[in-house]
Amino acid sequence: MSGAGAAGAPGPPAESGYLPPGLPFFRVGTGRPLVVLPGLGAPHEVPRGFERAAEAGPLRAFALSREVWWIGRRSGLPRTTTMGDLAADTAQALAAFDGPVDVVGISTGGSVALQLAADHPRLVRRLVLVAAGCRLGELGRRGQRAVLDRLDGGDRRGAGAEMVRLIGVRPVARQLEAWIGWLAGPLMLPRFTDDLAAVILAEDAFDLTARLPSITTPTLVVGGDEDSPYGPAVFSETAAGLPNGRLRLYSGRGHVGVQRAPGFARDVLTFLDTP
Repeated sequence: MSGAGAAGAPGPPAESGYLPPGLPFFRVGTGRPLVVLPGLGAPHEVPRGFERAAEAGPLRAFALSREVWWIGRRSGLPRTTTMGDLAADTAQALAAFDGPVDVVGISTGGSVALQLAADHPRLVRRLVLVAAGCRLGELGRRGQRAVLDRLDGGDRRGAGAEMVRLIGVRPVARQLEAWIGWLAGPLMLPRFTDDLAAVILAEDAFDLTARLPSITTPTLVVGGDEDSPYGPAVFSETAAGLPNGRLRLYSGRGHVGVQRAPGFARDVLTFLDTP
């Protein structure tokens, strides 16, 4: 990153804070920068405590050889926000880095990352889409709409249940997990649910299928064959539509489980580190 710190002061960047235009971040590890754009969630602020541990846990393997920058989305998003707007915010933050950087986008963060590569290609060296693709699958779109309906009704427990049900793999597990989500809803969605609604609407309209041939950034699409929100067909279509796309599909893994698949971190780093 350039000599300016996260708050614009001289000296090394802080370990957490906000990058222009108000994107929350934290960083772990040392080495060449690796930007990680997280999935759908609230609130849009620097994660603390349990939230920080949950976000940082999957990044440990990357932090052994990379300086990992977790960069979220700003708060106060209007419902007219588009995926292009979210990518433009991210582009503004990445402008502070010295040259193009490697970007890993997870789920909804993958939508932002792919839009970033389409609209601001000079900022992205290599791209990894984790459980993400050129558009939501039909189950994903219906599931996120169900979350939005619950949010609009002021039902945080119901919204929590729908969010957890969305990422379940099998029907029996989805019902059990939805019950857990119902119990944890007020903790999962304590505040700033307007931002969550804005991102859901942005992703509902997101579809870069027609633009894939023009996105030349080397891209690895990583997914599970039991993913519900996107599905293996969308993963395959995304990788095949990109001029420099590759696909890594893990057997028996769902939307969240793909990050725990054996060899996941190795596969991602091997792709990023290939000359």
